[in-house]
Amino acid sequence: MREQTSEDLTIYTKTVPARAGEYADFPGDLLPEIGSYLEKQGISRLYIHQAEMFEKAASGENVVITTSTASGKTLSFLLPVLQAILKDPLTRAIFVYPTKALASDQYRALRPVLEYFGEGRISAGVYDGDTMPAERSRIRKNANIILTNPEMLNGAFLPNHSKYGFDFIFANLKYVVIDELHSYRGAFGAHLANIFRRMKRVCGYYGSQPQFLCSSATIANPVELARKICGVSFALVSRDGAPAPEKEYRILQPPRIKGSNDKEYGRQSASSVAAELIPILAEEEHHFIAFGKSRRNVEVILKEARDRLDEAGFLAGADSSRIAGYRGGYTPQERRQIEGKMTNGELLGLVSTNALELGIDIGKLDSTVIVGYPGTRASFWQQTGRAGRNGEKCVNYLILENQPFDQYIAVDPDWLFAGGSENAIVDPDNLLIQLSHIRAAAAELPLSLDDAALFPDLGEVIPVLLNAEEVRALSGRFAWSGSAFPAGDYSLRNMDKTRFKLLLCEEGSGTMREITEMDESQAYHELHPGAVYMHDGELYEVLKLDLVSRTAEAVPFEGNYYTVPGGTQETRILQVFQEEDFERSHICFGDINVNEVVSMYKKLQFHNHQNLGYTSLTVPLQKDYDTESTWITIPENVVWTYRSLLAPARNGELTLNNHFEGMAWAIKNAAMMVTMTERDDIDVIVSNNALIPNGRTGEEVCLYIYDKYEGGLGYSEKIYDLVPQIVDAAVRMVGGCACEDGCPACVGDYSLDKKMVLWGLENLREQTAPPDFHGKKAGVEAPALEKAFSFFNLADQWPAFCDTVVRSKERGGAFLGVIQKVEVEGHCLILTLGSRFYGTWMDDPDNRRWLESTLRRYVSCPADMGVEFRVEEDGERVEKTKGKLRRRYDDRLS
Repeated sequence: MREQTSEDLTIYTKTVPARAGEYADFPGDLLPEIGSYLEKQGISRLYIHQAEMFEKAASGENVVITTSTASGKTLSFLLPVLQAILKDPLTRAIFVYPTKALASDQYRALRPVLEYFGEGRISAGVYDGDTMPAERSRIRKNANIILTNPEMLNGAFLPNHSKYGFDFIFANLKYVVIDELHSYRGAFGAHLANIFRRMKRVCGYYGSQPQFLCSSATIANPVELARKICGVSFALVSRDGAPAPEKEYRILQPPRIKGSNDKEYGRQSASSVAAELIPILAEEEHHFIAFGKSRRNVEVILKEARDRLDEAGFLAGADSSRIAGYRGGYTPQERRQIEGKMTNGELLGLVSTNALELGIDIGKLDSTVIVGYPGTRASFWQQTGRAGRNGEKCVNYLILENQPFDQYIAVDPDWLFAGGSENAIVDPDNLLIQLSHIRAAAAELPLSLDDAALFPDLGEVIPVLLNAEEVRALSGRFAWSGSAFPAGDYSLRNMDKTRFKLLLCEEGSGTMREITEMDESQAYHELHPGAVYMHDGELYEVLKLDLVSRTAEAVPFEGNYYTVPGGTQETRILQVFQEEDFERSHICFGDINVNEVVSMYKKLQFHNHQNLGYTSLTVPLQKDYDTESTWITIPENVVWTYRSLLAPARNGELTLNNHFEGMAWAIKNAAMMVTMTERDDIDVIVSNNALIPNGRTGEEVCLYIYDKYEGGLGYSEKIYDLVPQIVDAAVRMVGGCACEDGCPACVGDYSLDKKMVLWGLENLREQTAPPDFHGKKAGVEAPALEKAFSFFNLADQWPAFCDTVVRSKERGGAFLGVIQKVEVEGHCLILTLGSRFYGTWMDDPDNRRWLESTLRRYVSCPADMGVEFRVEEDGERVEKTKGKLRRRYDDRLS
C-alpha cells in the first residue's frame, strides 16, 4: 500500500512533556450550591484561570480568556453566569458561537447543569435556523441561557426586539458570552462588531448594559480584538492552570520527485502523503482528524485515502466507510450525522476543513494530521489541540507542502514552536459593512445624534439614505422608511450577498437536486463550465453556469482529474490616503479598483497531480470591485533588469521569465507571515505596465498588496505599517530556501531564478549590481489563450470583433457597432464617435473599464494599451433631431 512510512519522511520530532495542573480553592463568594454541583462532577478545586475569570467577572469587568484548548474555558465563563442566574432567575445570558454545530455541541455539555438544578431554576436552549417554532417560543419565554450564532442576532433578535418576548430578554440581559473569539476576523468579525453596536442601542433602550465574557485561542492581541468586536474595554486571563498530557509533534517532508535522468522535479504533494498516512492510522485503529486547507483539498485527500483502503480490501484493518469528510457545503443533517458517528466510534477518522478547528466534541482523538501549514500559529495550535483531550498521549503530524511557510519550517522548525502568535485583524469601520448595519439599525430604532459615537461614518451615510428615501427626518431623528427587512440584505460571512446554487441533473428522471451553494467569487472559481466539483468524495462535472438564474448544472463524473482555475487581474488607483518614502522605494496606502477575470482552467490528475493541460473558457467570468491596498514602487534599476529578461510566449506577449511575479509571490507570503491573514484574504499583483519593453516610457511600476474584499477589511492598512518587516521576511524566505535555483516555495515557479528575485527584493533597500543571468529555461508553458483578434489589425477586424462580442451576449456589445471609425496608432486605439454625448458617456470610469476589459478578453493587446475617443458629429442631423425632440416635449428640454 505504501512506499515510504511516516518515519521515513519525518524530518523533525518534538515531544512536549506532560504538564501538571495548577489549582485554586473555590472563590469565597461562589454560591455553595454551585460548589456542591462541581463536587458532584468530581471537581473539588478550580484551575487557576477559572477562579481568576470568576473573580474578574464578579467585579463587573469584561473578560477575555486565552488558555489552551481543552483547558476548561467553558466552565470559566459558565460559573459567573450560573451565579447571576441563581441569584436572580430573571437574568438572561446570550452565548454566541460561530457555527450552529458548535452551539448544539455546547448545549449538550450544558445538560448536566440543567439536570442538576432543574428546569425551574435554570433553563437553556439553542436558538438557530434549525430550531422549531414551539421550541423558539419556549426559549424566548423561559430560557436563562440562549445559545445562538451571529446570524440569529442579526436577523431575528435585533430586528424583532420589541416583539415575541425579545424585549424581556434585552431588558434582563446580564451577560453576552462569545466563544472562539479568534474566529471573528475579516468580514465576519467586522459584521459581528457592528451587530454589537446595534445591540448596544437596543439594550440602552431597555435599560440594560450587559457584560462581555470571551474565550479565544492564543493570539497576539486578544484584548485589542475583543475591544474592537465588543466596543468596550477588557481584562485578560491568560495564565493556564490546566494539566496537559504528553504530546508528540512530527514534521513530515514529502519525498522528492525524480525523473528518468535522476533530475529532481520538486516534491510530492502533502495531500498524497496524507492519503498514504490516513489508511495506516485507520488500519491501526487510531482515532484521528486530518485537516485540509480547502474544500477541494479535503475531497482530494478523502477520495485518494478511500481508494487505497478499498485497494487493500480484506487485508486492511479498516474499510473506506470508516473515514468521512467534513466541510462547508454539507447539509446540517449530514454534519450532525457525521459528528454522531465520530463520537460513538463508528467512524475512526475525519478529513476536514478548519470547520472542526473549533471545539466541537467529536470523541476522544489520539492523532491529528495537518496537511500543509495552516497559515498561522494560532490555527496550528487549535488544530493539534483537538487530540489528547482525554488526558492520554497524542501524536500530531504536520505534512509540509511545497509552499513558503512550510519550507521555512523545514529549515527552521523551532520557529513554529518558539515564536509568538500573530495579530488578529478586524476593521469594524468598513464603509460597506457599516452601511448595511446602519440601515438595519434605523429599522430597529430611529437613528439619533448619539449613534454617531457608534458608527463613525453616520454623518456621510444618512444623507445618502435620505436621498434614497430609505429614512425620513422625524423630530430630530431619522426613522426607517425603506424595505421591510434591511437586516436580510447581506451575508455576515462574506462581503458578497450574491449566492449561486449547484444543481445535480438526476439521470433518467430529468429532475434537479441542489448539492450546495456558494458566493459569486467562489462560483466563478469552482462552478465554471468544465469544472470538476467534489462533494463527499463524489465527482461532478459542471456543464453550465447561468449568470442570470445564478445556478450551475452538473452531472456525475468518472474521470481521474480535478480542475484549478486561472486568469488575470488588473488594478487601477482611485485615491491615496497615506504615503512615505521607504529606502529606495515609495509606499502608499489607498483605494484601488481590481478587475479579476477567470479565463481558463487546468486539469490535474489525481494521486500524482500531473498537469493534463489547459482549457480556456468560452465566456470568461469577470468580477470588478473597489478595495484598499498598500503599494510599493519598484526601483527603476529592478524594473529595467526584469524587463530585459522577459521572453515571448506563443501568443507573442512577454510573459515568460517574468521575475516580477517572483517578487510578488515572495511579498505576498511574507505579508501573510507577519499578519494573521490567509491566502484568500489578500493578494499581490504588479501593475499592468510592468511588461512594457525597455525603451518605452510609462508610469512607475508598483507592486500592490490588496484586500480581496470589497471596501477592504483593514489588512492592507496594517500591512502599510509593516512594510519593512515584510520586505525583510521576504528576503529571509527566498534566501533561506533549500532549493538551488528557485522553486514554487520561494519564488512561485521553477522557471524563475531565485538569485534574481532575491536581488530585486534586496534592492528595495540598497542598490547593488544584478547577478549574472544565464537564461534559465522556462518551465512547461501554459498554453496561451488563443484570441481571435490582434490589436494591430483591429481596424480591419472591427466588424467581426463586434459580432463576436454580441454573440457572446456581453453587455454593451451592440454599442460597439455604432462606433464610426477605428484607428490604431502605436499602442493607442482611437475610436471615433458620432455624438458628443457618447464621448461623455465613455468618459465614465465604469464604461471605460468595461471597454478595456472587453478588448483584452477577445484581442491580443499590448500591456500599455491606451484608448482615446474622438467625436465627429453630423451638425445638420443633430440639429434636426433636437428640433424634433423640442417639438415633442415642448420646452422641457430647453
